[in-house]
Amino acid sequence: MNHATDLPEAGLGARYGGSFTVGDHSARHLRRILRAYLMAWQMPELIDAAGLALTELVANVVRHVPGRRCSVLMLRQPEGVRVEVTDVYPSPPLSTAVDELAEGGRGLLLTEAVTDRWGWQPLTDGRPGKTVWFECDAKART
Repeated sequence: MNHATDLPEAGLGARYGGSFTVGDHSARHLRRILRAYLMAWQMPELIDAAGLALTELVANVVRHVPGRRCSVLMLRQPEGVRVEVTDVYPSPPLSTAVDELAEGGRGLLLTEAVTDRWGWQPLTDGRPGKTVWFECDAKART
């Protein structure tokens, strides 16, 4: 069962978060949510870059995380947006593209190319897992 957090603020608020079991088409739905928030936050110029990066992070969960469970958090920041995807798979995210004709392994390269910053951190609450995040600056793209 998927559960999205309640938004205490009027309108869309400054954050959206939820826990999901993701599948092959989940990124499309999460991109729609991200698009709605970016439009409400008056950052439409970030839709393409943030949407692509979110797609890549969700695809990594679908491909690598047993059970395909993750949490997604979208945060409005003064300079733009931060998106976090947390899962229980303890291995760090790696770019595996070694062949320019390979069909996979480029997700993190794409994420790095279209965002202003990205990174990851292991969970610190004793659970196995990690959070992979990226930030896109609105002012840098105007």
